[in-house]
Parts: sequence; C-alpha cells; structure tokens
Amino acid sequence: MCGIVGYIGFRNAYPVIINGLKRLEYRGYDSAGLAIINDNYHIYKYKGKVKDLEEKTKNLNLTGTIGIGHTRWATHGEPSDINAHPHISMNKKFIIIHNGIIENYARLKKRLEDRGYNFISQTDTEVLANLIEYIYLKGRVTPEIALRLALTKVCGAYGILVVCTDEKETLFAARKGSPLVIGVGEGEYFIASDATPIVEYTNRVIFLNDDEVAIVKKNEFSLKTIMNVPVTPVIQEIDIEIGDIEKGGFDHFMLKEIFEQPRAIEDTFRGRLSIKDKSITLGGLYNVMDKLINAKRIIIVGCGTSWHAGLVGEYLLEDLAKIPTEVEYASEFRYRNPIINEDDIVIAISQSGETADTIAAIRLAKEKGATVIGICNVVGSTVARETHAGVFTHAGPEIGVASTKAFTAQITILTLMALLLGYKRGFLPKEKYEYYINEMFEIPKKIEKILNQHEKIKELAQVFNNINNSLYLGRGYLFPVALEGALKLKEISYIHAEGYPAAEMKHGPIALIDESMPVVVLASNKDITYEKIISNIQEVKARKGMVISIITEGDEKISKISDYCIEIPEAPDILTALLSVVPLQLLSYYIAVNRGYNVDQPRNLAKSVTVE
Repeated sequence: MCGIVGYIGFRNAYPVIINGLKRLEYRGYDSAGLAIINDNYHIYKYKGKVKDLEEKTKNLNLTGTIGIGHTRWATHGEPSDINAHPHISMNKKFIIIHNGIIENYARLKKRLEDRGYNFISQTDTEVLANLIEYIYLKGRVTPEIALRLALTKVCGAYGILVVCTDEKETLFAARKGSPLVIGVGEGEYFIASDATPIVEYTNRVIFLNDDEVAIVKKNEFSLKTIMNVPVTPVIQEIDIEIGDIEKGGFDHFMLKEIFEQPRAIEDTFRGRLSIKDKSITLGGLYNVMDKLINAKRIIIVGCGTSWHAGLVGEYLLEDLAKIPTEVEYASEFRYRNPIINEDDIVIAISQSGETADTIAAIRLAKEKGATVIGICNVVGSTVARETHAGVFTHAGPEIGVASTKAFTAQITILTLMALLLGYKRGFLPKEKYEYYINEMFEIPKKIEKILNQHEKIKELAQVFNNINNSLYLGRGYLFPVALEGALKLKEISYIHAEGYPAAEMKHGPIALIDESMPVVVLASNKDITYEKIISNIQEVKARKGMVISIITEGDEKISKISDYCIEIPEAPDILTALLSVVPLQLLSYYIAVNRGYNVDQPRNLAKSVTVE
C-alpha cells in the first residue's frame, strides 16, 4: 500500500521522483522520502505528506540522474522521520525502499543483531537492507547476488528498489506480491508501483512478475528470477492519458470520479453491449463460457467496495441466470478451509488487480481446480494475469481512496454477465433480454440526471455536519447499496454508519433510533418489498428518527413520510443499484468536505491494499 517510484536515465531525477510521489500519494501518505544518487548519495525523509518533503528539499539543488522515492502507509513502526523510507544499511552499502510486509523480519533481525548489526528504526524494511548488506560483505559477492540470496530468506510480500552505494549506476527492482511496473524510454527507465507516474514519459511498460529481479542501468536492462534464470521481458503499451490522473478542475479526485461514472459505465459496456443487435458479447469469457453456462455454483470473492459489488452480483446471477452464488470476503476465504469443487466458478473482483487477500483467494481456488475469472480495472495487474479468464472494467485510473466509479463499473460487468448467462441458460426470454439491454444502455444518461442534483445534495449535507451515527437501510438489490453507502460515509467523514437489510432493523438496530439518528432509506417502486419499506420508514418515524429517502421519481408515498428525499430516474429493479449509489456517494463527499476532511486521503486508509 506504499508508493514506490524510481528513475535512471539522463534527466535530473529529483523532479521525476517528486512528481511521481505526488501521483502515488493515494497509496500512502503518512511519510515520504527520496534518495538522489550521483557521485555520492543524498537521503531525505520526513513524516507527513509529499508536499512536506518537497518543501524541505526544493531549494537544496539536488542533482543526479538516478533517484528513488517512497510514500508510506505504515505497517511496522509508527509514522516518523526515522521509520520513513528510504532506509540505509548499517555500513551504508545499500539503500532501499519497500512496499509490503516481511513476515519473518523479527527472526532475521535477531540473527543480524547476533552478528553485530544495530537498527535505528522499527521497520521490517531496515532488516532487509541489512540482510542484503550482510550477505554482500560476508560472502564477498556482487550486489545482485546478495540481493537475490537475501530474497530467498524472506517470507512475505515485497516490491523493492535497491541501490548499492558501491555500484551507483545501477538500480535493482524486485517483486513478490506487491506490484512494480517499469517504464521503458529512450535511454531511460522509470519504475513505480503503478503506471500513474510513468505515463507522462512513456506508454511502454514491463510488468514485473513475482520472484523476478530487474537489473536496470541507463542503457541496459535485464530480468532474472531470484534463482538466476534469465527472463525475456515483455513490453506492453498502456492506454492512460495524463488527463485521467489529474483533477481536471474538480476540487478532489473523488468528486471528479463520481462525475466520471456515466462515461466509465459507457466505456465499460462499449463494444460489449450492442443496442443495434440487442446482444451482449464478453470476449474475455469466450474460453470459459461453456463452463459458465453449465455452472452449478459461483463463488464471488472481494474486499471492501468490491465485496459489495459482489453482493449485487449474487442477486443478479441468482435472479437472472438461476446459478447458486455465494459471496465471500477474500480475507477470510482461504483461512476457513472453504469447500471448493472443480466445477465451481470463482469470480475475483478487485479495482487495482493487486489486492493481496483477493490474489491469495485466487491461488487457493486454482489449487482446488476451480475455474477463476477476474474482474479488475488494471491491465497487466496480478489478477488479470493469474485468472483463467476475465473482463476488464474501463473506469480509468481511480485515484480517490474511497472507490466510486470502480464500484459502478464492476456492477456493470456483473450485470452484463448475468444477463448473458440468463439468456444463454434459457431463463431469460428474448424479449426480456432485449428490454434489459435497452434499459442498460440508458443508465449513463440517468446517472447524468442524478449528478445534476449535486447542488441540492450539497445543501442536504449541511444537515449532517454534527451527527455521530447513521443507519442505511435497503432491501433486495438495494441492500448491498446500503452497505456501500454506509462504508463511504465511514471512510471519508469518520461518522459511524451501518448498513442493514431494512427488515432486520427491528431485530436490534431499532434500539438506536432517536431524533439524533439519521436513517437513509433506499426504496425502489419496482421492488416487490416496496410496501414493506414504507412500513419500515413508519417504524423509524414512530421513534422520532430523521429519514432521508432515495426514491424513484414521482414517488409521493414515501416523499410524504420522509424528512428529505433525493429522486432517481425510474429503472428496472436489477439496475437500481447503479443509480441509487450515486446520491449516496455525493452525500458522503459533501458531508466530509463540510467537516473539513481530505476526502482523497482519508486517515489510516490507502488505495490498493497489497498487504494482508
């Protein structure tokens, strides 16, 4: 979850590193640091944001054509100047930055201490730096060999950049579990945790695989396994524009990404959903389509917002395709010894494609012989490479830590899958199939209509500036949306919020309701439980709770008994999740802004959870 950036070439490395860290700050922002390498080396690192690092170094006239930088989300050791990266080994031979967790660091540290090593930080990263140095000095081997041998002793996850002060013209990069991308320029290379710091310089990249080590010089590049087996690098072209990773006039990335949802959804179904032919084509599933059609069970795994999207997928797949579907937290999946059969389909959902728990679930499912399908947003990611088949969302880079457009893009893919399978399995008549295709095509326009209400939602957010708790209720397809709405509020405004199936309110949560407890109710007039939702609202009102309802346009019944209402366009029940989540995203955003919080970088959180 930390951000890594490196450069070697002909440019001054300092601006490349600083700008790269700004691009990567969504991956961690409790401290930042850099090292610039020339005839000597210069290391600067501080607790705080990248802007603090820049402010303290911008007038130092740091020059050098090799540099590494790091923005941290703390795992081992609290945020501090000392625990910030880069770390240097005791005898000043190796400088390292690291994303991941060295699980056996305590045992390695004890062994090194027994051999005379002293440590100044609390981090696992400093242990790795000293382990490499110990092997280098004791074994009298090259820096490359020392690095590879050290990595054979390590348990855990890492994405690392390493510089040996005896060979300052070389950068070493290695990966296991934590992503690294190498940008290939003319006589220069850029290395980063993802492509966002690279795209302004080159669109040609190499995605490192697990257990690979890259040896990078200004005009020379080689790739090996940890066991010294040469690897032929595969250069790919990525399709990301600079505008995709800039705010574009919005105050925050999160707001920009909320407003990008009509385009993101349209881009996700473009080429897959044909309004002319009334058909759905998912080319990425071509090789597994027969297995999907004949599936006896589907298991969906994901974390956080992706798990909520998976819950919507469960409703869709069981409703439309009649396939029994289970949704699992990826973090729990492999530790509870799950029953996985060879004819099961496992769908793994991850925005980044690098979520550690989800990747572990994928590997377990493959070991058990299941067919694994990926839904992710990043070409070249681990999920994309390790699954048997899959479908990319086309949401574009999501910089805001609180996921928005990735959620609706994931639901878009799951909806297309469920419609196609329902039709192919014979449970969805042709006329209904074509009706849903037409309705799906209209979703981006309907979301535009919701976004046009942003000023009204902004005013409504003022009501919630001083609340401490909130309850979100929904039924059917809107229950997962209630969970997602509550999560958004928690993530960025730090208000305690819980999502529940509306009928479950009277089985406990109703005890919390009073005049200071806002209750957000999601209600669709297309849902078979509509009248029961009205009863649930009445139960809240009887206890003096404040009701904010997300309702279908023209719904007078619920509007009359609610304190506040936000209307969404009418849509079939299977598509209401795509619409109803948008006002909840805006509401959470404006509440957090009113409370003075940084919505793009909420405390204690970071994007792309690459550690367990």
